[in-house]
Amino acid sequence: MMWRVGDISITRLVEMELTIPGGPGSPLPDATPENVRPIGWLFPAFATAEGWIKGSIHALLIQTPTQRFIVDTCVGNDKPRNSPGFNQLATNFLADLESLGWSLDSVDGVLCTHLHVDHVGWNTVLRDGRWVPTFPKARYYLGRVEYEHWASELRGMDVTGEKDEYALAMMDTMNTFTDSVKPIMDADLVELVEVDSQIAPGIRLMSTPGHTPGHVSVVIESKGSRAVITGDMMHHPCQIARMDWCSAFDTDNQQSTDTRQSFCEMFADTPTLIIGTHWGGPTAGRLIREGSAYRLDV
Repeated sequence: MMWRVGDISITRLVEMELTIPGGPGSPLPDATPENVRPIGWLFPAFATAEGWIKGSIHALLIQTPTQRFIVDTCVGNDKPRNSPGFNQLATNFLADLESLGWSLDSVDGVLCTHLHVDHVGWNTVLRDGRWVPTFPKARYYLGRVEYEHWASELRGMDVTGEKDEYALAMMDTMNTFTDSVKPIMDADLVELVEVDSQIAPGIRLMSTPGHTPGHVSVVIESKGSRAVITGDMMHHPCQIARMDWCSAFDTDNQQSTDTRQSFCEMFADTPTLIIGTHWGGPTAGRLIREGSAYRLDV
């Protein structure tokens, strides 16, 4: 799946696809089948007939005329994780990447919208018993606020907030930071950047806090066209219809709701392509205003 924004291309590279019923013990507790079914425009692109939501864990590959960037690096292989669905994966992600003509040495930059377990995994690979950077010639762009927030976990501070056992297990902060963030810091490949930084011509960050304190989305602009990669500001398009439906992993529910509201107000009824980091199905669309609500047009 690929989109063009002027002379920049964006390609989806899937690690895994998911179809799940929302509710307690899921990423979106309010998105139960009973609550999802009345949102008619979600069907069939983003939900099953039963009201289960379609999700995906994927990276987004940005090819400019001169550079290559990867946005969010999924879960990764061989990682010890509390969640059975993420533990010790053995996927073909890197082979699939190389089949697209992207060698590991050809990647110029890696952008992480935030530092959760399913967004940093392929930052590193296990080689001879050590975690080493997957993309040795890339710069890894991490938000300074985001990094400092999660680094405090390693200093023994509780930065997770009041989360249920499901959310704490899934985030697996200590293991994630140790095997997927610290090695790239130790290799001196990290650029700590501000939430509104320009990364390269046509690629900039946009502050979208709430899911995490330093969460960013990625704006791609070229020749009068624009796309935005959401990150986890929206886990699923149902949150366009119900902005008060928060993720189990959000650090600040009110802030995440406010961010979605302002985001929709900014981009509704414009040609901007919205690309979801966890959206299954067609993964992207344009925001349309319907009275006081919004929908996604695919």
